Amino acid sequence: MLEGLSLEVPAGTVTGLVGPSGGGKSTLMRGLVGVQVVAGGRIDVLGEPAGSASLRRRVGYMTQSLSVYSDLSVRENLRYFARLYGVGSDRVEDAISTVALDEYGNRVLQRLSGGQKARVSLAAALLGEPELLVLDEPTVGLDPLLRRDLWNLFHRLADEGTTLVVSSHVMDEADRCQRLGLIQYGRLLAEGTPADIRTQGGSPNLEDAFLALAGRKES
Repeated sequence: MLEGLSLEVPAGTVTGLVGPSGGGKSTLMRGLVGVQVVAGGRIDVLGEPAGSASLRRRVGYMTQSLSVYSDLSVRENLRYFARLYGVGSDRVEDAISTVALDEYGNRVLQRLSGGQKARVSLAAALLGEPELLVLDEPTVGLDPLLRRDLWNLFHRLADEGTTLVVSSHVMDEADRCQRLGLIQYGRLLAEGTPADIRTQGGSPNLEDAFLALAGRKES
């Protein structure tokens, strides 16, 4: 449930939805991509109501769980999703290169590591060259080096004009975002740049600032 939540995401930025598990981040993201009906209020995405048919290629979505097939190779998976998007094989090769899996294109997914599988899911979300990319905890369970590489990729995509909304319950990733929305119990506690959140929470430490803001809302 989302309670009176109002949030505007600037184009071409990496915006993080940060907060504890079960706080409402995934619900909001499913609403953004139109796979969850919003009982009240309105969600507009790229000037259209969320879930509109016209948004199918303009919005990419990477779920928490893998959305690819373990018995197919990297390239076979992406060719399948490319047909669904109505894009050509050139986009398959571009997506493979974007997530740095060139040498694994013909490898079956069940032989890949967890981090490599996550990159295949991300590649699938990139096939339609989306204007908005919604990533639900894309770095959970990944090693620090891969997390760093993925965040570098996210910022490169934003620099090229893609708008990214990334959820995480790990507060040390918050500083990697240009803007933040702190969510707890379906409520937006605060929003702004990481510096804004520190100011609002009265602490130079983002986690302490979040805890302070959460405490104020509960009191």
